Amino acid sequence: MVQKHTVAGYESFLAFMRDFPSDGQIINVLFTGAKQENGVSWCSDCVEATPFIEEALAKAPEGSHFVYVDVGDRPTWKDMNNPFRKDTSTHLSVIPTLVRWKNPQRIEGEQCAKPDLLEMFFTDDD
Repeated sequence: MVQKHTVAGYESFLAFMRDFPSDGQIINVLFTGAKQENGVSWCSDCVEATPFIEEALAKAPEGSHFVYVDVGDRPTWKDMNNPFRKDTSTHLSVIPTLVRWKNPQRIEGEQCAKPDLLEMFFTDDD
């Protein structure tokens, strides 16, 4: 079973990843817009991609980790000085973005709603 984690904001993300004992397991990270009071993200692309990501996530390797990272509300994300955009370890330019932490695998924007790409992302252990 995939272990799911949720983190909100840049500083919390840094602290979580710094202290996270992955024990060599795969860590997949989804960067997405914050949820509004109604429980739905302000980011329509994130909302569209969510069911596809959840379905593909079921095929991820046993013992892997999935970290859901809330990058903030719309004004926070749209700020070009947003730390998620500036940090070389995240280097985000669009959300949703799905990355394999410390590896080159990356799916961005509309790609996150493509079942074939997502299945390859979660099942490729390289």
